[in-house]
Amino acid sequence: MTTTEKIANAKKRIDELERLIKYWNDSDHDEAKEVYLTMNNEKKVA
Repeated sequence: MTTTEKIANAKKRIDELERLIKYWNDSDHDEAKEVYLTMNNEKKVA
């Protein structure tokens, strides 16, 4: 494998990791909103 191929593969892995990090960060915010809404519903029922 040439150096150019290694660099291209490394860039692909970095891009994939950045997409995963962005997805996880977005998911964390969505889950926090869901938990907050669930907590509000429980208070109304009680």
